[in-house]
Amino acid sequence: MADELLTSGQVAKRLGINPSTLARYVREGKLKPSLTLPSGHHRWTWEDVLEQLRAQQGEN
Repeated sequence: MADELLTSGQVAKRLGINPSTLARYVREGKLKPSLTLPSGHHRWTWEDVLEQLRAQQGEN
């Protein structure tokens, strides 16, 4: 189920951060959701999240 779409709450829980922190990362451009619904809610694939985090580590 690599393509399973996760809610922001699920992603925040997996990362061990508060959902408001994840929302701030999106606003600041640190993380980009895989999909934004017409309602404005974000959906993520875990692989996308991991890929973005790996890319950021490579920049540091």
